[in-house]
Amino acid sequence: MARRIVLTVLALITALLAIVAVPLGMLTAAQDRKDFQRETATAAAMLANVAEERIDDHAKGAALLRSVREVIAAGDRVTVYNAAGRIVVGSPGGPVAAGQVTTGAPDSSPRTYPSVDRLLVTAPVVPDSGYGAIGTVALSRSTEPLDHRIVVLWTLIGAVSAAGLLAAAVVAIGLARWVGRPLTTLAAAARQLGSGALDTRASVNSGPPEVRRLSTTFNTMAARLQSLMDGHQSMMADVSHQVRTPLAALRLRLDLLAQDADEATAAELAGAQEEIARLTRLVSGLLAVARAENVTAAPMRVAADAVVRDRAAAWRPAAEERGVTLSAASPAPVTVHLCEGHLEQILDNLLANALDALPDGGSVRVEAVAASGLARITVSDNGGGMSGQQQHSAFRRFATSTPGGTGLGLAIVDRLVVANGGSAALSDTPGGGLTVTIELPRAASHRNFRRPGALTSGNPGDLNRF
Repeated sequence: MARRIVLTVLALITALLAIVAVPLGMLTAAQDRKDFQRETATAAAMLANVAEERIDDHAKGAALLRSVREVIAAGDRVTVYNAAGRIVVGSPGGPVAAGQVTTGAPDSSPRTYPSVDRLLVTAPVVPDSGYGAIGTVALSRSTEPLDHRIVVLWTLIGAVSAAGLLAAAVVAIGLARWVGRPLTTLAAAARQLGSGALDTRASVNSGPPEVRRLSTTFNTMAARLQSLMDGHQSMMADVSHQVRTPLAALRLRLDLLAQDADEATAAELAGAQEEIARLTRLVSGLLAVARAENVTAAPMRVAADAVVRDRAAAWRPAAEERGVTLSAASPAPVTVHLCEGHLEQILDNLLANALDALPDGGSVRVEAVAASGLARITVSDNGGGMSGQQQHSAFRRFATSTPGGTGLGLAIVDRLVVANGGSAALSDTPGGGLTVTIELPRAASHRNFRRPGALTSGNPGDLNRF
């Protein structure tokens, strides 16, 4: 934006200078040439008046000689011819050619003959009677002073134009910074707010009034959003705490009742305990979704290939227990840019869902590859898969195709991926099954690099399975 403002102002000033300065310089230069020709013609006419007495009256012409010497001393060349074309004053090879001498013509006006470096003016010598010319004065004057004045004129115009452009550039840069700096700050604040830093606020003390009003509106929106998110988090935490306590007490009471109950009653109590366990998982899942939606940790560089191998190794015993083959692959090192621990949580939820959906003898494959500036992580299985409608709604809360499931596992995955600037998608596995594709931004630097082992997400058996 700043560059566009500067270029626009400079283009406008350049166009204005081209419209005003160039025609002004041309008009001034033309006027200087006319003044130079007029001055030269006037000097030739004055010499013609002085020469009239010498030629017409055959006087000694002391005044003419004196005038000619003064003109020659000033750097001009002059020759006076009589009606026959002979030189009266001056020397042969003077400033005028024989064919340019006009005698006997009734016109008494000087004539100019411009050349490359000199201006030639011929003025007829007219007697007092006013009939016919009795001679000609040829005056040649160098155009170097005129050319010098024109060069100085254009140099001055160019210097003034350059100074104007420089001043315009300084003003444009100042204007661009005045307008662009608060917008840049506002954009940075918006990025921080989008990354989860809800306490981010934009500066409202600089920039045009419109930008300050925009920053104020942004701060109002950010404060409202923070208030809503804090209220949402507080509500979820309160609900989780308040519901878990009576659920634990209810489960304990059911356990006590089941000890002295008959077989039919014990079966009913076992069913009630399963529903309580499902409700407990549901509450824990809702709390996990709320936490995933309020990501505020600073992203860092994570070795995705190592995390994939680490989580596959952690889940392999559980897979073998269910008769499922779990494999992991990464052709080359792949690094991603996301919050610490989130990739582990994403893979744990995906692997848990895959194992729950697979029968004995199934297989799960986890792979991490780099593609077009992104890191692509896929978890594919050869189970029953999902229909197109189920895939469309799979990332919504409580959408599940597994009996007894809460439908929050993929919702948590989606929230974590989106919060880290990535995307998640479902597709059919070739040959049957479901493939979950996660795309995350690749890391661009080696700062804050972490490999698995610095932080572990625990054993699969200790995780809440949603």
